[in-house]
Formats: sequence, structure tokens, C-alpha cells
Amino acid sequence: MQCSWKAVLLLALASIAIQYTAIRTFTTKSFHSCPVPSPMNCTLNQEIESTDRLCDENPTFSYNLSKKTHVLILATTRSGSSFVGQLFNQHFDVFYLFEPLYHVQYTLIPKLSQTKGSADRRIMLGAARDLLRSLYDCDLYFLENYIKPQPVNHTTDRLFRRGASKALCSPPVCESLTPIDIYLEEGECVRKCSTLNLTLATESCKEHGHVAIKTVRVPEVNDLRALVEDPRLNLKIIQLVRDPRGILASRSETFRDTYRLWRIWDGTGRKPYNLDVTQLTTVCEDFLNSVSTGLNRPSWLKGKYMLVRYEDLARNPLKKTEEMYEFLGIPMDSNVERWIQNNTRGDRSAARHKYGTLRNSAATAERWRFRLSYEIVTFTQNACQQVLLQLGYKLVSSEEELKNLSISLVEERDFLPFW
Repeated sequence: MQCSWKAVLLLALASIAIQYTAIRTFTTKSFHSCPVPSPMNCTLNQEIESTDRLCDENPTFSYNLSKKTHVLILATTRSGSSFVGQLFNQHFDVFYLFEPLYHVQYTLIPKLSQTKGSADRRIMLGAARDLLRSLYDCDLYFLENYIKPQPVNHTTDRLFRRGASKALCSPPVCESLTPIDIYLEEGECVRKCSTLNLTLATESCKEHGHVAIKTVRVPEVNDLRALVEDPRLNLKIIQLVRDPRGILASRSETFRDTYRLWRIWDGTGRKPYNLDVTQLTTVCEDFLNSVSTGLNRPSWLKGKYMLVRYEDLARNPLKKTEEMYEFLGIPMDSNVERWIQNNTRGDRSAARHKYGTLRNSAATAERWRFRLSYEIVTFTQNACQQVLLQLGYKLVSSEEELKNLSISLVEERDFLPFW
């Protein structure tokens, strides 16, 4: 049977209308994907009867069509991460969490073997990624799996460093505070706000445009690939690094018992035979592996990774902060700028708390040069030479050079994020 040209035209117009309707539906509704069944969850005899049934029996997820930018500050202990965290905590539209992975570590480590093998590492990182994914989705109830004792009626007083999060010390999470309490000390927040209601915290999270999380409990950026590639998250990573010599000096002073043998060596000039050198070398190895990945610019990190040296931030805190916000695509508000001005000009007596952020930032970055003996500095340079050179930290060849502050030990480098 032959069709007239009018019939063909009508069919063509109908086809175009159907396609247009489909496109509009796709772009105005959350995109749902039917998950692929995992072999780990299926028996050998299990059959998939139909795609519809599979979608009905498995939860769907919606993609992050709003393109909220979520932030992960990837760091190591005593690298300046608390300071960097505050640069986002002060932003009015950022919901900030301080070290939520502490609870994963605290809960799982007693249950894992003492060998620190690859299997234990995978378990820890798997749990960490699951928790991070939930927190970026503002599902704070997921924390209850790791907080001990377990919260009752979604309330707890055991969230690690709750007072370090401005959002958790403000209405609607904490109604006890008034506008004059904006710059409340961490301990005062905990005292005035009492227990934390995770339902209210979840609501507050959803009201903010972005979520920022700081962690020192993920060794390398490679460990975060699954999250970076998750289209629901729109996650960007800021990796903070610091001169390993400065990290060692800061840890030795802050964690005096753990680093007791390093302090004995520094004080006596004699290296203890049972010194745990992995306290230093692990930092350098993690830096080397992670930074090498970032600087090699893999496609999965394009537009998602920024490397920041603590020393650059300490010398030019406002400029570097502006660069970070530009990378994230988030406008920097006046609260952040005001906080920088008030917290980078303090004297030594002001930084009493080991995690405090009030200090003379430029002087703090150089203080390690007078804390470590030249012998320990030389040992550190030999153990970490590759990563020191990779990050642009200069080696010293004499004690005079070490103590001479007119000689900069930080090369001018521009670690710009790649797009």
C-alpha cells in the first residue's frame, strides 16, 4: 500500500513531537538508573526475569542535576588542614563537617587484624567511601552505624569535634545560641548546645548549597576515584600538602608520647635503635603516590583536583583562598575574608589548642627550622627526597642554611588545577 506525501509528513511531525516530549521529560526530571545486579548479591541459580522487575526491586538514585559543588579536603595530620577547613566552615552556604571518618576508624580498627594488610585497608576505605557518599547526600543518619554508643532517637553527644562545625552550632541545629555567639569557642558550643539532633542536622545540611568535609584518614586521591566519578556528587578535591620536615616537627610537639623517640633523638643527638621511621616515611609515600596521580592529570580528575601547599597558603592566605573558591566555582563571601584577617595575624600565645587556627600563619610555616636538629632534617631529606623535590621544597646542606630565614626553602611553583 502506498502512502501519500501528506501521510508521510504527518508521521514525521508526530515523530518530532514524540522526541521533543521525551527530551523535555529527561531534562526536567531526575534521571533514574536501574542498577546492574552485583554478582556478590546473586546466587548461581538466580535469574533476572525482567528489567522492570529488577528496577522495582532495587533502589534508584537521582543524579545531581542541580550541580551543587561538594568539597573534600584531603590532608594528613598536622599539615594545616584545620585551618583550611575553617576557610569553608565560615562560608554561609557551606555545610562543613570536621573529620567524620574518625568514627569509621574508631569503630573498625578494634575489629580488624593488627597486620595492617591490604584487606583491612580495603575494608576501611570501603566504609569511608560509603559514609562520605551518604554525608554528601545529607544522610547524617548513616553516621549512627559508627557512633558509639549508638544514638538514641537520632540524638548523640559523641560526634567527634561537633563544635568545629559552624552549622552544627547554629539554628536550627542549636537554638540555644544567639547572633552574638557567632564566634563561639568549640568547647562553648558543645556546652551550650547540649546533645546533637541528627534530624535537625540533616535538615540544616539540605538547606545549604554545598557540603565540605575535611579528612586526614584517606591516604591517597586514588582511594577516592569511585566518589569523584559518581555523577550524583559533583565532588571536587583539594589536596593539602606540607613540607614533611614541618609535619614531623609539628607532630613531635603535639603528640609528645607517640613521637617520644623522635624528641629523644632531637634532645640527645642519639638516634634510638627502635625509632619508628614509618611515622615519617608513610607520610612521604602517601604524598608521592597521591600527588603523582594528580600531577599526571588523569581524565577522571579533570576539573576535580587542586593541589595546595600549606606554605603558599600561609604566605598569601587571602589570595590562595580566592584561588580555591574560583576552582570550586563557589563565590567567596565576606565572612571568609573577615575570618582570614582575624586568624592569620595571631601571636604564639594565641594558638593554645593543638587544633587551633589562630596564629601568625607565615611564621608558623617556617617554625620547624628551629625545632628540628640538623641531623633529623638530614635524615628526613634522605628518606623523603623524591617527594620534597616533586613538591618544590629545597634541601639544606648545612645547619647555617637551615637556620637562615632569609633563604627560602620553598620554590615558586604554580600548581594550577587542570580543566
